[in-house]
Amino acid sequence: MLNSLHDEVATKLRERIFAGALAPGSFVDEHALCAELAISRTPLREALKVLTAEGLLRHEPRRGCFVSEVTESDLDDIFPVIALLEGRCAFEAANNATDADLATLEQLHERLNRCAKARLINEYYEANFAIHEAIITLANNRWLAQVIVDLRKIVKLARLQQLHAPGRLDQSLSEHMAVFAALKARDAEGAEAAMRTHLTRQRVALRDLARSQKSRLKA
Repeated sequence: MLNSLHDEVATKLRERIFAGALAPGSFVDEHALCAELAISRTPLREALKVLTAEGLLRHEPRRGCFVSEVTESDLDDIFPVIALLEGRCAFEAANNATDADLATLEQLHERLNRCAKARLINEYYEANFAIHEAIITLANNRWLAQVIVDLRKIVKLARLQQLHAPGRLDQSLSEHMAVFAALKARDAEGAEAAMRTHLTRQRVALRDLARSQKSRLKA
């Protein structure tokens, strides 16, 4: 019962962090949360340990927990690692994908293309996520998958949407189609390189977007 309760609490707090309800750098008030969620300190503290292990919170001795802040330097460090990991997933997916798998991926890419042409950014994000998840699943390596999930959570803290950068939507679509072309050709090395390029350019777009936002704030 305790395990399921602290998992439930961790999920609620994780959602609040990603939604910005618990802002980066903010103090996690254990007393207030216990009262609000009608729980004791034990499941809350277990949940906080989970989120700290995930990197979403940082614990300071004698002070408590604070929501982690993601810096530009953090993103510079993280994205090359994600690019390597997801590149490896694309490599394995090219070797593992059946004709049926490729047919499913083709449908996902058709959906991605429709969203891009209609400029439906939220729907594009959903299709994009589904494609990445499908490729990770095809890689069939749970260790790769777990590390990618953990790193994505940290990136999500930045709350930046790279598709809002000028020209990024069309560029992203082109990159995805390059990955898919390599997958269809069963070109493992080509798929790996194309996926690494895709993730690397995501970082560039996020950096440009962050600079643009800073410039607008100073204006």
